[in-house]
Amino acid sequence: MPTEPTTSGPWDDAVNQLREWDPKWADACVKMSTNPWTSGVLPRKLVELIGVAINAACTNLNPNGTRRHIRAALDAGATRDEILFVLKCASVMSIHSCSLGAPILLEEAKVAGKQPAPKPAAATPACDKMKAIGQWNTAWDPFYQLDPLWTDQFMATGAGIYGSGVLSAKDTELLSIAFDASYTHMYAPGTRRHIHNALAAGATMEEIMEVLKLCVAQGVQACNLGVPILAEELDRK
Repeated sequence: MPTEPTTSGPWDDAVNQLREWDPKWADACVKMSTNPWTSGVLPRKLVELIGVAINAACTNLNPNGTRRHIRAALDAGATRDEILFVLKCASVMSIHSCSLGAPILLEEAKVAGKQPAPKPAAATPACDKMKAIGQWNTAWDPFYQLDPLWTDQFMATGAGIYGSGVLSAKDTELLSIAFDASYTHMYAPGTRRHIHNALAAGATMEEIMEVLKLCVAQGVQACNLGVPILAEELDRK
């Protein structure tokens, strides 16, 4: 007989079918993947917010997982504003397209003997503020050089999120580690920067490792997606 799906963690009903087909592997995988929910290293609310982050990230966009973890986060006491904060962060991580591509564009343009077209002087108050308070990241310099006005528009969007105080500095950095270390992203510069910042904000090595474990647990989405499809196709045959 199929068992009930785990009440917490990254799984949905697919685990029932998986336990029928391969109970030994299923039990081992469930034990491993739900460990961050049972270890007690991170508060349950933060675990679920990280689950929302990984699933809703613009590099993942998993609707079922996003709904599951939003529901669990609300049950764990998260507020609308806290979950909305995570969703905003999940949107603006797309800036890494420019962090990656703009330096390459400048390098290849130099090889090709090309220069960016002159641009009229533009006020960049958001960038200026970031620089003044010591929050400017030099990885942003290349795309600021290429398009300062758009960069300022982006910074006005992103700075409003991270400066909101909705989550503590430590929790914000732990969320950011999850975004960057997720297997759908694996952005090394950001992962290093946010681990550095998390440690400076008081995070322990164990808490950061727990975030990385949550990123690994996300791998079971392959079974959540594929096992029901396999079952349907076997029935069709």
